[in-house]
Amino acid sequence: MNFVKSPKFIYFAFIWHGFFLALTVSMLDLNTVFPALVTTLTESKIIFGALYSVMLGVPLIFNVIFSHYLKNKVYKKKYLLIGIYLRSAAFLGMAIFTYYLSENNPVMTIYSFFFFVFLFSVSAGFAGLSYSDIIAKSLNSDKRVHLYTIKQFFGSTAAFIGGLVIARIFSIGIEYPVNYSISLLIGSGGLVIASLGFILLPEPKSIIVENKETLVKFIKRIPSILKKDNSFKLFIIVENLAGFSIMILPFYMLYAKERFNIDDSYIGIYLIVLTVGTIFSNIVWGLLAKKLNSKAIVRFCIALGGLNPLLAIYLGTTNPEYFAIIFFILGFMISGRKIGFEPYLLDIIPKTERVEYLGIRGSLNILIVILPLVGAIIIRYFGFNVTFVIVTIMMFIAVFLLGKISDEQLEEFC
Repeated sequence: MNFVKSPKFIYFAFIWHGFFLALTVSMLDLNTVFPALVTTLTESKIIFGALYSVMLGVPLIFNVIFSHYLKNKVYKKKYLLIGIYLRSAAFLGMAIFTYYLSENNPVMTIYSFFFFVFLFSVSAGFAGLSYSDIIAKSLNSDKRVHLYTIKQFFGSTAAFIGGLVIARIFSIGIEYPVNYSISLLIGSGGLVIASLGFILLPEPKSIIVENKETLVKFIKRIPSILKKDNSFKLFIIVENLAGFSIMILPFYMLYAKERFNIDDSYIGIYLIVLTVGTIFSNIVWGLLAKKLNSKAIVRFCIALGGLNPLLAIYLGTTNPEYFAIIFFILGFMISGRKIGFEPYLLDIIPKTERVEYLGIRGSLNILIVILPLVGAIIIRYFGFNVTFVIVTIMMFIAVFLLGKISDEQLEEFC
């Protein structure tokens, strides 16, 4: 049993989970597969935006409640596993409704998606807090960044394999809705396999400070926490503004479909290009992680998120092959967020209040809750180009505010 307590096994457990999670997520990739599936059921961009608001926002809304519940739990692994299995059930539910109802009753299928996306998102929030706490207390700061980089590489490789699977499913003539149902079933099974990485993982005890504070009192104390901790407050603001790049991600696929009138065969092509970008980006992020801190990665990632919408406007005047560049850059952005934001946050928050801070961070990411719906409304009334320009402006404001978090502030918590 000494082996399972070694850093190598800890790395293995998280990499195993990251590999199969990435394979699973690619089966319902939020930037290619899911937008294409939803647009086969409804042409309403408002419904599309509302689904993404639920998917991105629900785990954040509940994070304060989850963190308050988990803060006094010495061990959190079982909550992580419960969250993973609930996400698997959500995939299975979407597969069943897509297969049996999507052709004859697309409205009911869309309604079911709201339920399953809600289940998927709530369980993601519950599992995410447990995951972050376990990885933070299992490895120190330098090893965390290193692990995130390695994990992202294996995850990107898995996503590339997933992209090939998706491309195959949508290119060999499997008819709708069987094609989407198969991808969702693979996703459901992949999550169960991903959970196996944590079964034997030894979890260090959490540092528990006896506190019988009620949830209401904790919520009332949040403003004082933000006032006291300027670094944390600025991080919250920056991450909210950076959420504008998250808002626009699924709309790139819709933009391409409308601009070039492409069919579903491009789903697999763009997903493969995205994962190639993710894999290639790991070399860049790995070099940056060795020479610079996680803050530099966050800055670079946000800047990319600001430039990509402008590039999309230009490439929208060319052809669908050139537009694939947008998805290549998306690979950089997505992996950069995973490698940079989480380690940076874990660096600047107090160890004894880690779960509470993670919960506050999640629930105060309020813009992410409404941005997909806001984006859909802006696109409907003003078009894609105006929306893209707004995203660019907000992202560069975020870069400016990130610079206000001084290195001295960061060092106080490291």
